[in-house]
Amino acid sequence: MSEILNKLATILEDRKHADPDSSYVASLYHAGTDKILKKLGEEATETVIAGKGGDRNEIIYETADLWFHCLVLLAHNNIEPQLILDELDRRFGLSGIEEKASRDK
Repeated sequence: MSEILNKLATILEDRKHADPDSSYVASLYHAGTDKILKKLGEEATETVIAGKGGDRNEIIYETADLWFHCLVLLAHNNIEPQLILDELDRRFGLSGIEEKASRDK
């Protein structure tokens, strides 16, 4: 797993035990899955808007926010980022059509 993903995963895990009044991530965990999903949806929408606008820096910034909130969702559900990387690795070399067909079985 990349060093930055490893660092973030460790911090996000630690925030599970933090005071929601002192940590943004702890406040998301405390509010629960619906709040995390709402924030993830907002970040996805902002990423789409940035992509439509075509501003490189804005796309980078919004994608970082989106990825971060995806990591929060994973941590909330006790899913290590390495499992996502493993899934991406499994798909490497498959066409999107082949990969989708393999899920339909």
